[in-house]
Amino acid sequence: MICEKCGQESGSVACGGCGETILTLGPFCYLCGGRLAPVEAETPSHEEDDFSSRVLCSDGTCIGVIDERGICKVCGKPYTP
Repeated sequence: MICEKCGQESGSVACGGCGETILTLGPFCYLCGGRLAPVEAETPSHEEDDFSSRVLCSDGTCIGVIDERGICKVCGKPYTP
């Protein structure tokens, strides 16, 4: 989902209280106030890292790399060549 305020890609979750799909911005639904189920974080696999083919973030102040969707893994900005 795209954040309505900043325009960046953000994770989304279905609220168990109101049933709406909302941005994951915290532990509570910002529409009804209900507690959201904890989201299991993916553990990064360092075995798959191929440093020779990585693309660094085009933002000069970010240390992230670009993922397969063309978005920085750290700051979330799209890659601009």
